[in-house]
Amino acid sequence: MPVSRQLKLQHLLWRAGFGPATENWQRWLALDEQAWWPTLRKGSAETPNFLEVTGDSFRGLVLGLGEFGKVERARDDMDKAERKQLREQNREYLQSLNLTWLEDMVLSRAQLREKMALFWHGHFASRNLNVLFQQDMLHAIRTHALGNFGDLLRAVSKSAAMLAFLNNQQNKKAHPNENFAREVMELFTLGRGHYTETDIKEAARAFTGWGFNLEGAFVFRRQQHDTGEKTVLGKSGRFTGDDVLNILLEQRQTAHFIVRKLYRFLVNEEKIPEERVRELGDQFFDSGYDIGKLLDAIFTSTWFYEPENIGCKIKSPVELWVGIRRTLPLTLEDAEAQLLLQRALGQVLFHPPNVAGWPGGRAWIDSTALMLRLRLPHIIAANGALDLSPKDDDDALMGQNRGGRLQKRLALEINWKPMTALFADRDETAVLPALARFLWQIPVAEPPAAVLKNHTDPSSREQLVKTATLQLMATPEYQLS
Repeated sequence: MPVSRQLKLQHLLWRAGFGPATENWQRWLALDEQAWWPTLRKGSAETPNFLEVTGDSFRGLVLGLGEFGKVERARDDMDKAERKQLREQNREYLQSLNLTWLEDMVLSRAQLREKMALFWHGHFASRNLNVLFQQDMLHAIRTHALGNFGDLLRAVSKSAAMLAFLNNQQNKKAHPNENFAREVMELFTLGRGHYTETDIKEAARAFTGWGFNLEGAFVFRRQQHDTGEKTVLGKSGRFTGDDVLNILLEQRQTAHFIVRKLYRFLVNEEKIPEERVRELGDQFFDSGYDIGKLLDAIFTSTWFYEPENIGCKIKSPVELWVGIRRTLPLTLEDAEAQLLLQRALGQVLFHPPNVAGWPGGRAWIDSTALMLRLRLPHIIAANGALDLSPKDDDDALMGQNRGGRLQKRLALEINWKPMTALFADRDETAVLPALARFLWQIPVAEPPAAVLKNHTDPSSREQLVKTATLQLMATPEYQLS
């Protein structure tokens, strides 16, 4: 069955962004099909602004405390109460960084950059409570998200957030720590099975001396570096950490590993043709790891728009929520309710479950999360409450957990004008099918007419669009992109 022009456009906007913004939909439809991808690329061409939620005074205070117990420092001048207060302030800033980036995903014209930044945020997963370190790492990811993978790998590998998370601050020549070297190979470049334990041990020696100062700047401590000869992936020399990263980038397997993971994120989670991944991986490697050229190859291909690749991906919680907000512009009375929503749905920005990041796919829809997803549109419409009994994981809850149940009212106002305007000139019998085609990313969008008729209000065109939109969003079909 041929894919309609509208579905192709929606498919691109969901995979290379967070779905169509209802207010801009008509402008996108007016473009020639050949202009869709160049327009998305152009929208993300500018260097991103630094998302800073802290001030100079807070940075100065942190210098007195250090990396919350992980950096050697003198702190005699700061008592226990002051340190606790600073931790609380840091936690509040981390919440603010989460919400600031979330808002950027909703409103930014640079949809492609923010979508790719979300991918790299999961690929280079780091869980660190120092907001200054997280700000710097996020900026590195957003800056290099569409650029060169080698530059991105080096920037992230030298970030204080990652070095602290993977314990490389403690990696010294007398006592090598293998955590950082292992994850760089297993999760960031080659993938499991393409290196040996000896390669890890030797690479760990090369990364000795890599650390950071109290401000989060990368520091190479020569006196802690093992200057002896190492052998990594068949190459020998007096390698430093930079040498090891170069060796990893020289492996064609690194390009294939990245492409396979990106294919799952952008194209199809389950059907991954090995021949196609290998071809794309070779192109990626031969381009010198040019991320932009790789995305060009994916999003301008004919196979990207094949029916088997449309409506087959389960939206992550962030994709789901940001997509809802782009479809139904919302004004939130309490933006912090979104933190609890992320926790309830299973994806809190800056708090991946582990260094491997979020597993994705069907892991997003356990029975509890799926029920909340299906109820969410009606919670929104009713300004209802989010209720959660969390596990004891205060890091993931960013300080919200004070014991017992957590509850936040998702109080907001929906601007229905853009949505109702889209369907104002439709014949009444055509409204429901047209809404389904807009909201559902599946090749055959046939809404259950009888069910919808019993759960919608046809008293006016506006009421019909409102009630039908909520019903269509509260379906399994809406969970797919």
